[in-house]
Amino acid sequence: MNLPFKDRKFVFLLLSVSIVVILEILSLIGIHLPMPYAPFIFVSFIVIIGHDVILKGIKALLKLNFSSINLLMTIAVIAALYLGEYPEAAVVIVLYVLGERLEDIGIENSKSALDQLIKSTPKTAFVKKTNQEIPIEQIEVGTIIQIKPGEVIPLDGKIIFGETLIDESAITGEPIAKEKQIGDSVFAGTLNGNGFIEIKTSKLSTDTTFAKIIQLTFEANAAKSKTQKFIQRFSKLYTPTIIGLAIIIFVVPVFILHQDFNHWLKQAITLLVIACPCALVISTPVAIYAAIGNASAKGALVKGGKYIEILAEIQAVAVDKTRTITYGTPVVSDVFPLIGTSREELLSCTAGAEMFSEHPLAQAIIAASKAEGYEPHKAKNFKSILGKGATANCIVCQIDTVLVGKLEFIREYHEISEEVEKIVAQLASEGKTSVVVSFGKGVVGIIGLTDKIKPDSSKAIAELQEQNIDVIMLTGDTEKTAHYVARQVGITKVFGGLLPEQKAAEMKALLQQYDKVAMVGDGINDAPALALSTVGIAMGAAGSDTAIETANIALMNDKLSLIPFLIRLSKKTMKQIKINTYGAIITKFIFILLAIFGFSNLALAIAADVGVTLIVILFSLNLMRFEK
Repeated sequence: MNLPFKDRKFVFLLLSVSIVVILEILSLIGIHLPMPYAPFIFVSFIVIIGHDVILKGIKALLKLNFSSINLLMTIAVIAALYLGEYPEAAVVIVLYVLGERLEDIGIENSKSALDQLIKSTPKTAFVKKTNQEIPIEQIEVGTIIQIKPGEVIPLDGKIIFGETLIDESAITGEPIAKEKQIGDSVFAGTLNGNGFIEIKTSKLSTDTTFAKIIQLTFEANAAKSKTQKFIQRFSKLYTPTIIGLAIIIFVVPVFILHQDFNHWLKQAITLLVIACPCALVISTPVAIYAAIGNASAKGALVKGGKYIEILAEIQAVAVDKTRTITYGTPVVSDVFPLIGTSREELLSCTAGAEMFSEHPLAQAIIAASKAEGYEPHKAKNFKSILGKGATANCIVCQIDTVLVGKLEFIREYHEISEEVEKIVAQLASEGKTSVVVSFGKGVVGIIGLTDKIKPDSSKAIAELQEQNIDVIMLTGDTEKTAHYVARQVGITKVFGGLLPEQKAAEMKALLQQYDKVAMVGDGINDAPALALSTVGIAMGAAGSDTAIETANIALMNDKLSLIPFLIRLSKKTMKQIKINTYGAIITKFIFILLAIFGFSNLALAIAADVGVTLIVILFSLNLMRFEK
């Protein structure tokens, strides 16, 4: 089996560490390599394994960069060689290099899901017009490309031929493949299932939803958390302080108190080794990367470590209604046939009259009629009356005039009975929209429509409230509709009828009341409130450029239930970072005290330093499996 070069280097490093550690253990029990071979053998390990560290340390010394960890290690190795502690000098460098490599592996593992996606994304697409593969960066918007079953879709677009199942888990985190047919949108990075399709591209390769995810995820490291920034600043002060302390530990006992030179030099070296802030520096980034990786796998794009940190402190969540708690598309909820009209006649005739309308309410009625097995009747002379309704002639029922629309529109033609008024009022009190239907001789029926609530909305809001987080609805919909939906999902604080600027004003008020507030919206009309909030969370981000760019977190799969999960994940992450940091500091403090009082042991100090680093990495990477 041929291992990749990087893997072969790591295996060689592990082998070298094993040999050096065994030689060090033998040395501690009195079994030494014979002279004059010992220095050459150990120096060979130091040069082969640690040459990069030594060179960087020397460069740091020449530049008087005393905050360099490599300088600290270089001083420790040279001093150990001077003392003739050859096994210790080799152990210092190989274990330090191992620790560095483990840090890299920790970061790589926490970013591995995204790296795999990048590698799997096609670099070319089969263009129908030229009948050949062309690099995706050369393909213009509007180009027709062909995708075979089992291929990864290379560019965003709309299907113009064929139907298939598409696995969108790369974008949404949703494991169940979606049925796609002509007119449906598809995204780069998703997997075509069982059908041959042709798509007309809608974005350049650099502008696809997937490309934006990759770009924003790699930029996430720039948005470091306060903890990361603090530890980086702390390390820059900490390293020169430790070098200074090591000098004092050596100079004061030897040159002022005239004590043993070699003993105190060894204590100073031990201090330098144990003081290396590897575990401290790695404590935050590995945990943050692991948390971001976990969130990405579930369909949440977090744009930086600082938002993981902030989420742990959120006290309130403001949510939009449409496309957040609800689907944002109307569905028929109630059908009231009147004056002897059958349900079939009401639905099929109304659907036929609405066949030529593109209005969402019309499309919902057509869908409801077909779902119940009633084929929409053929109609003619369709006429839309803006803001009121529509008229048509039903060929099947031989009805001269079918009137469909608001109650006020029907009132222009007919007397409205008390029963009709009562039904419309009842539907309005439930936050539903009424479509009143007449066949030319009075009202023959009323169809109620509602914006369907997502199945996970109630659970998500309950989970937030269980975490002592207040949930507030901010919506542009009417007060009645807002309160009806709010009651269904358990929200008690509601602000309805808000324009975008009014939502922003309410967000300012909430920030004064709660200090840390997250805003959840669709990223378009909610943009001002998203920008003002402590953390802006965009719903339905797949295919919405505004959502991805405006918000700090984008939920690619429309699931409100991801928000309580993200808050739990952020709290767990911050708890892990504190454990990592305090554990590293306490361990180092103990060994620093031992070194100051002359009781430290170099081999034990090295083992403790690498051990703490390894524990920090393993516990941090465990965040990738949080709640899986």
